[in-house]
Amino acid sequence: MITYSVLRKSRLIALRALARNRLQTVLTMSGMCIGVATVLTMIALGSGAQKAIQDQVRAAGMNVVVVTAGNYKMKQQWTSDGETEERSALDTPGEHMPREAQENNPEDAAGLGASDKLSLADAEAVAAIPGVQYVSAGLADNARLEFGDDGCFTRMHGESASLPKIRRAWVFPHGRFFTSSEVDRSENVAVIGSIVSDKLFGAEDPVGKTVAAKGQSYRIIGVIASGSWMVPASQGDDQFDAIYIPVTAAQSVMHHTSLNELTISTASTGEVTKVSQSVTSLLRQRHELLADQPNDFIVMSEAHRSLAKGGMRTDVTRAVVGNVSSLDKLTLDELGKTLDRSSRTMSALLIGVALVSLVVGGIGIMNIMLLSVTERTREIGIRRAVGARSSEVMLQFLMEATILSLSGGILGIVTGVAAAIFIGSTVQWSTSISFLALALSFGISAVIGIVFGYYPAREASRVTPMTSLRYE
Repeated sequence: MITYSVLRKSRLIALRALARNRLQTVLTMSGMCIGVATVLTMIALGSGAQKAIQDQVRAAGMNVVVVTAGNYKMKQQWTSDGETEERSALDTPGEHMPREAQENNPEDAAGLGASDKLSLADAEAVAAIPGVQYVSAGLADNARLEFGDDGCFTRMHGESASLPKIRRAWVFPHGRFFTSSEVDRSENVAVIGSIVSDKLFGAEDPVGKTVAAKGQSYRIIGVIASGSWMVPASQGDDQFDAIYIPVTAAQSVMHHTSLNELTISTASTGEVTKVSQSVTSLLRQRHELLADQPNDFIVMSEAHRSLAKGGMRTDVTRAVVGNVSSLDKLTLDELGKTLDRSSRTMSALLIGVALVSLVVGGIGIMNIMLLSVTERTREIGIRRAVGARSSEVMLQFLMEATILSLSGGILGIVTGVAAAIFIGSTVQWSTSISFLALALSFGISAVIGIVFGYYPAREASRVTPMTSLRYE
């Protein structure tokens, strides 16, 4: 039976043996160190690249769904033959349907017009839908901002504190966004877009200054700007040429208890269509709409919404949106699946390289340990002659292999992290080093030492005193 004292004794003997052969020990550890460092560096660079791609996609709003209060669907469809009846180009695009089919489908009936049913309670309910990551409740209106003698017209948005987590392209050159507690207290704080900041304050930091809008004063706590080339800031846009205040404060100053819209982000780009359907079902239920009643809201993906209201000519937009029945599914689901496939391919490639590198390091350990057994046959025989059991000899050599592997693995982890940071800062490459990758590297090092050290240790345990006497 192997006791703690036996383990402690075997460890001390193993350390002394490794110390006697320092060059051999260092070279063996170097092989393991290089293998682990290479694997960790490649994983960090590969994961960083994947994360950078996903962040760019999310920054462009490809995982964003917008729910707008009211439904202004028109009873017409734009086709190659001109305008026909019963369809809307912007709400539920698709193939032309017969009148009787549309009458049986509430989503294909004409819209209800304006609606004041979208509420903060709806936002909380939507946030609980599987696949939904963040939800921001929104209320907007045009406003004139005034600072001293200067002023400008812009768009005033009342939003939740989660909006920056949805708008991944946003960066804050000055200050911050308002917090959930500031929203709960309806504080008169404001965050302005970079376009508004340039108009009123030029290059000056506006944080701490006060602007007036709709008869109220607001203390500026931050400035938002675009951090992605996919979402440029421009005059008159609805993100950076705007002012943002807590949604509760907006309800008070705009005298509205309802909301204009909900901005929703999904955890994955491939879940946009599924989440949109779930949001539609939930809101119909919450708004107590009968089966034959149309929606009193519009659910639209950000990509679909941008195409429908963007800079395209009206006839082109109608032709594209009106005749592609699953625009968001094509652009989002397929993109999400492509990203997932790319991620799996990259992971498989990294795993393959990791296996090769670690197997090479393990073979090096096995080779050195077998050579060590041959060189130390006399030593092993003497240990056996003075009373050491074969299990103790085996434990000693297994301990040596494990120490070599773990020491090389730890050095490899340190080297790999340093290399990833150096490469990332030098060539501006995105890197991502996770705790899981570090833990796996350490665990694999231990496994390699045990697996590739077992055979040499077993061979050492079979050496008998008689064999050592005949050796040399």
